[in-house]
Amino acid sequence: MDHQRRLSRLLETDWYSPRRLLGSPTDFDFQGDRFIPNRSLMNLDQAHGLLTNTTKEFRNPNFNDAYRQKVAENLNLDSEGKPFRMLVFRGSPKSRRKSYRLIDELRREDAEALRNSTEQIQCRRLLPKKEARILDAPNLRNDYYSNMMDWGRNNILAIALGLELYLWKQENGEVQKLLKVSGEDDFPTSISWSQDAKTLAVGYMASKLQLWDAETSKLIRNLEGHDKRVATASWNHWNGHILTSGSQDKSIINHDIRVSNNVTSRINAHTAEVCGLKWSNEGNLLASGGDDNLVHVWDHSKMSSSKCLHRFRDHRAAVKALAWCPYQFNVLASGGGTQDGCIKIWNICGLEWNRHHKELLSGHGFSSSGDGQKLCLWKYPHMTKWGELQHQTSRILELSQSPDGLTVVSAAADETLRFWEAFGPSGGGDFVSHLDGLLSLKVSPIR
Repeated sequence: MDHQRRLSRLLETDWYSPRRLLGSPTDFDFQGDRFIPNRSLMNLDQAHGLLTNTTKEFRNPNFNDAYRQKVAENLNLDSEGKPFRMLVFRGSPKSRRKSYRLIDELRREDAEALRNSTEQIQCRRLLPKKEARILDAPNLRNDYYSNMMDWGRNNILAIALGLELYLWKQENGEVQKLLKVSGEDDFPTSISWSQDAKTLAVGYMASKLQLWDAETSKLIRNLEGHDKRVATASWNHWNGHILTSGSQDKSIINHDIRVSNNVTSRINAHTAEVCGLKWSNEGNLLASGGDDNLVHVWDHSKMSSSKCLHRFRDHRAAVKALAWCPYQFNVLASGGGTQDGCIKIWNICGLEWNRHHKELLSGHGFSSSGDGQKLCLWKYPHMTKWGELQHQTSRILELSQSPDGLTVVSAAADETLRFWEAFGPSGGGDFVSHLDGLLSLKVSPIR
């Protein structure tokens, strides 16, 4: 009798384990969460017994069959007399299909509403009618193959003007001369900021590659490996000590700036000068373009084998402009020179993705298609032209984007730097930047 009373008291407790019916109940002071819910109100023993009970159903002799039928109808039929089962999670197969169709219809309506709202927002955003700022850039070389400008994350624009290299700060217009070479035939031909914007890589006409400390204006070290001019360089975004350079000697070199023997791998896949390099945002893929009209895509872990992942032969001119999409990691935009028309964007000297809208900005040089000396904005992925920004005076050599992704600067053959708020926020009417009409220091080379 004591045993039965003890077992009955145990079954009435809030917390217990079916495997420990004869043990002490376990007290829990937590309320549970979405993974371990609070089962204090559940009678697990009763549920286990009902599921495993093989005896016949107990029928109360005080109720006849007519009464039981009436109760079953009230429990199993709705107000319209249709079958209704309260404990069925998804309903009958027929009603389930109807629910699925309703959900699909709601999803289509939501997608359509989102698409319409996006189009309305895009329609309200207007391109600027002219440049926000124009700076003079004397001695800027009219050379398609060089990469003489880069905008770092520190909001400082590095620009090579002839034998000298200058740093321009956007926030106050201050200009600083970083270096000046002594020889007339050994001038800067490529510039690239490191990911932390503390180090500037500078390639030269006579095959040198140097690292400069931008804060102290001091030379850190020389990197060996090339025999001819270094036309392009790109830092790995995720592996900040890896710098990749491309040269007129047709080679691509990976440098580890931490070690004395800086060359970690050399690739000789292009048959002409390498004039374009760009690491992906994830740092796992490298795109290279050359004067052989080819584009290669390399896996960072297999670059020592000189075997590329992809090779694109569709261009019909030198490929300098390379840009990885910031919101689709496997999308690469590439553009070639004057004779190239494979993607219907002619003579592309620079490409910049819009980080705030699905758009791509292209800068053009000489062209017979009507896009010469222009900046063209394209809607991605349909690649329909959204608008144009006329450069007017001469061909565009290069593009670079500000750290906030709102402003793009173009370097032109007329020795000017033009700042465009092409990626700016939405606005209506004749939106004019507060920087419009401002000029920088008149006494500096960049003015």
